[in-house]
Amino acid sequence: MLVNSAPGLEVVAEAANGREAVERARSERADVVLMDIRMPEVDGLEATRQITADESLAGVRVLILTTFEVDEYVFEAIRAGASGFLGKGVEPDELISAIQVVARGDALLSPKAVRGLMNRFLAQPELEQLAAPTLLEVLTDREREVVGLVALGLSNDEIAERLVVSPLTAKTHVNRAMVKLDARDRAQLVVIAYRTGLVRSGVQPMQ
Repeated sequence: MLVNSAPGLEVVAEAANGREAVERARSERADVVLMDIRMPEVDGLEATRQITADESLAGVRVLILTTFEVDEYVFEAIRAGASGFLGKGVEPDELISAIQVVARGDALLSPKAVRGLMNRFLAQPELEQLAAPTLLEVLTDREREVVGLVALGLSNDEIAERLVVSPLTAKTHVNRAMVKLDARDRAQLVVIAYRTGLVRSGVQPMQ
């Protein structure tokens, strides 16, 4: 009822478990999937992985909505390919705004959330260098620098200020990096930056 009451939004399907969620995503091609983590048969994290790994669903974004607001779930949701994460205690207007943000292709992760998650998890020794640094060779020096700043939790406006460019230019660099690295959104850029060793926890991007 809430989503259907919002201008420009419409619920096209519902699913009782993760398996059905994947099936509905394939049959209905929704722009955004609101995914619960705890579900029978197939949980939300696995369903998210299946959706984001399906090339035919490349335009489908997953927004995790759950009562389990803990860092471990946020981290796993991002690694699974989710574009955003919300607790079920979120206010109605915040939920609608979140759906719209994710539908635009942006990641629903504040700079604070990015820093907290990556400092806690992706900087652990066993998780570093899980992707070859050569993955970044497709980027220009400026794009590599921008990806590093995204990984430090900076917004487009903050990146623009740091590099003395316009916010539109900063956004363009981010978007080009996402295309070259086949990243669905900013959240995946953050993961790539840490997994390739471009940045380490709490430090500036490697040059």
